[in-house]
Order: sequence, then C-alpha cells, then structure tokens
Amino acid sequence: MKNKLLAAVCAAVLVTGSFAAAAAEQLRVGTHPTFAPFEFMDSASRQYVGFDMDLIREIGKRTGLEVEIVNMGFDGLIPALMTGTIDIAVSGITITDERKKRVDFCEPYYEAGQSLMVRADEKDRFKTPADLEGKRIAVQIGTTGADVAKGIKGAEIKSFNTSAEAFMDLKMKGSDVVILDRPVIGYFLVKNPRAAKGLAQQSAVKFTSEYFGFAVKKGNKELVEKINKGLADLRKDGTYDKIYAKWFGEAAK
Repeated sequence: MKNKLLAAVCAAVLVTGSFAAAAAEQLRVGTHPTFAPFEFMDSASRQYVGFDMDLIREIGKRTGLEVEIVNMGFDGLIPALMTGTIDIAVSGITITDERKKRVDFCEPYYEAGQSLMVRADEKDRFKTPADLEGKRIAVQIGTTGADVAKGIKGAEIKSFNTSAEAFMDLKMKGSDVVILDRPVIGYFLVKNPRAAKGLAQQSAVKFTSEYFGFAVKKGNKELVEKINKGLADLRKDGTYDKIYAKWFGEAAK
C-alpha cells in the first residue's frame, strides 16, 4: 500500500513538474491589433497577422517559446507587463526614455518616424511643422504621433482608439491632418484604395526618427537576451529581410 501511495505521489509530482515546465515555455504576447501592417486581424482567417506578428512567431520557434497572442488596448500594454499579465508587448511600440523608466526593451527591430496624412487637395498646404500650428490634428491614443502633436503650438488634438478612426475623421473634414507612423500611413493608402480616396501622405514634413522595440517587464534580462538572440539569427540568415519585404514591399533599410 505504501509503495503504491509513494508511486502515486511521485507520479503527481512528475505531472506537476511537467506542467510547470510547459507553462514556463509559453510566451504571452500582448498586442493591440489595429496597427497595420505591424499587427492587425485578418478578416478572412480571423488570425492576428502583420510584420510584428511574423517576427515574434518566428523568434518563438527559434527560441523554443510557444507564442500566445493576447489582444488588449495599447495603453494597457505597459501596465500589463508591470503586473505580469503578459510576458512581452509586441505592438509597434516606440522606444522612449519615459517608457524605459517602466519597462525594458529588446534590441530595436524597426526604424520609424512620424508623417502626415492629409486630404490630397490640401497637400501643398502642409510642408513644414510650422504649418501645423493652430490646426486640428487627429492622432491615435498612446502613440508617438500623439506625443508629437502635444508639442505643436495651438494645435487642437483629436484622439482616437484606432488609426482607421483618425483617417476617417480627416476624410470627413473633422480634422486637418493625421500624425502617425510613415509605414502605417503608406500601407493604408496602398491596401485600402477606396477608403483612402482623396487622402495622401505628405512626406515633406519630417519629424525625428524613432525606433520600435519589444517591451518586457523591468529586470527580465533572461527574456531580453533570448529575444535578442532570436532577432539576431533572423537578421543573419536573411529571414528578417524576407518578412520586411512581405509587408513593406521593399528591402529593409
């Protein structure tokens, strides 16, 4: 009887240990999937797709991590990291000094910058940042574009949950311009010709360059190192360039 009891206890311990090991290999990835082409919901497959999604899934394969995508609001990503609700935030997050105080970032994986979406017939109206003073500026909540808008003198800032809502407000003349990441504006114009009719990107207005990074809980050096190694491997064997070309139609810069 004692031997059977001991065997049962050992079996239970082994099962528990195996479960813990499996759980430890899971990577809970928080994202706000409304930021094409970085992360968004594919209407046909109902899967989360995009540049970021391809990168983190490929990194997961190479580092032995089972990726689980967790859909949440953009402004809730950092708090979720801090409380341990998610392990990593992958959502086109710009690396800033302010964010570094709250989370740690992996190596930058994308160089971005802010650009303008304008109505096509008013493209010549906005050629410098000074032309934005006192204008109605639409932004997506929690983005760097929203931060840029705050520094523009006399601007009336209109905040939206998604970039699509900001674009629609511009089209309906509720705002004068949209400030958002260059690749997001370009992707929208190419992939949504009907919705983008009458809209254009004004690349003449340039703001400072910025970098996107995957964010993790402060002090999680082990995960940072693992993600960095996976990303380095992707760059080395050309996989990163292939994923980049898939979503942006050109070679990585």
